[in-house]
Amino acid sequence: MNKQQNSEVSAFLPILQKGIWLFGILSWIFGLTDRSIALLSDGYLSAIDIVQLFTASFFFLSWLFLSPFLGLNSQSQRKGEDLGQNVEASP
Repeated sequence: MNKQQNSEVSAFLPILQKGIWLFGILSWIFGLTDRSIALLSDGYLSAIDIVQLFTASFFFLSWLFLSPFLGLNSQSQRKGEDLGQNVEASP
C-alpha cells in the first residue's frame, strides 16, 4: 500500500468509528424506548422487566463512555503537551 492509500485509510477510520458509535446510540435509545413501552404497557411491573431495563440502561451508559470523540481529544491534548515539553526543553 502506498502512502496516499495509507493516508486515505487513516482519514476514513475515525469517520467510520464515529458513524458506528452514533448508530449504536440510536440503537440503544430505540431499545430502551421499546423496553420502557413494554414495561408500562401491561400495567404490571415485574422484577424481570425492571432488571432488563436497568441492564439495558447500564449497557447504554457503557456505550456512551466508548465515545471516539473523547479518545481524539485526549490524544490531541497529549500531543500538545508533548510539543510544549519539547519547546521548553530546547534552548
